[in-house]
Amino acid sequence: MKLLEQLAKLCAILAGVLIIVITLMTCISLIGRNTTGWSIVGAFELSGFAAGAAIALFMPWCQVRRNNIIVDFFTNRAPQSVQDGLDRMGAFTVALAMGLLAWRTAIGGINAWNSGAGSMMMGLPEWTVYVGMVPPLALTAVIGLAQALRGFDQEAAA
Repeated sequence: MKLLEQLAKLCAILAGVLIIVITLMTCISLIGRNTTGWSIVGAFELSGFAAGAAIALFMPWCQVRRNNIIVDFFTNRAPQSVQDGLDRMGAFTVALAMGLLAWRTAIGGINAWNSGAGSMMMGLPEWTVYVGMVPPLALTAVIGLAQALRGFDQEAAA
């Protein structure tokens, strides 16, 4: 699980860098547009591409830390063994959902590659976004499966 945690941490760092780059690019473009009339061509497209990749890159860390949405209103008074079983079932459900997303995103990337789809303003190939999304989605699926099979590290939840 330590290797998965380190990979998840790396993904989160990459996502943070992407968010910082998006923020700086947007600020530069807005300041330029409002002061000199110059702006970054395709900043909106680049923001969308990077945001999609960043969201996928944050998912493994969220799963490792058990910070994805958990609704425990009805189970918080249940015995710990029941809560643990439900948490493992939830992790397995996340693994299935993320595995499905990784698979379908890979198919979408292949289709974007085959069709030569590109962004409207800059003509950036759309498949590049898919390439950035598939590995972290697959990693999230593997982490969820490991948690479902092995249980949860108590320090990871803290």
